[in-house]
Amino acid sequence: MNRAVLFDTETTGLDPLTGDRVIEIAAIELINDLPTEQKFHVLLDPDRDIPTESTRIHGITNAHVEGKPKFAEIAGAMLDFFADSPLVAHNAPFDFGFINAELARIRKPPLAATRMIDTLVLAKTRFPGMPNSLDALCRRFEIDLSIRTTHNALLDCKLLAEVYVELTGGRQRGFVLETEQSLAFAVYELAPNRTPRPIIVSPETLAAHAAFIARLKDPIWNKQV
Repeated sequence: MNRAVLFDTETTGLDPLTGDRVIEIAAIELINDLPTEQKFHVLLDPDRDIPTESTRIHGITNAHVEGKPKFAEIAGAMLDFFADSPLVAHNAPFDFGFINAELARIRKPPLAATRMIDTLVLAKTRFPGMPNSLDALCRRFEIDLSIRTTHNALLDCKLLAEVYVELTGGRQRGFVLETEQSLAFAVYELAPNRTPRPIIVSPETLAAHAAFIARLKDPIWNKQV
């Protein structure tokens, strides 16, 4: 069983080095690259105002984060959820940069870059020269975007999980076995008392087969079971 965590952040701006902060963290557990029901999601008080231009992107206002916990209060729970698993994100250096800046403020070690799996890099490798934003990838893979009006972190995680499955070929895993099992059950459900139909072989076909076997050296068809 291979575990990974896919995560996303929403922030007050674009640069943690100039004082921008994390205001939302969402994460989804992946087992063998497929999402499970386990998730982590928090809204955070960033200890500063959220600029209007940022709110236009993610829809989060100062009122939404009023009274919410500070990053220091949830850092332990977030790190427990992350555990030592690989971390998947779209444009991962952005999210790693913000989380590591928050960790540095509370004197905790950063997330190691070696844990990073960047779906933007995966998409650019697969679709070079094409738009590879999350929206563009959802449209390319025919993933429903109708409820995505803002960049909500949890919703983005759910959409990215579907994109990641497509990028890694996850939907094909076990496909043959599952299909064969489904067909077997379908045949049984449709005709549980079905009588096998014997295949009638003509004398000419039997003679031709016997002549072919006779030309073979020590053919298994002539051995007694």
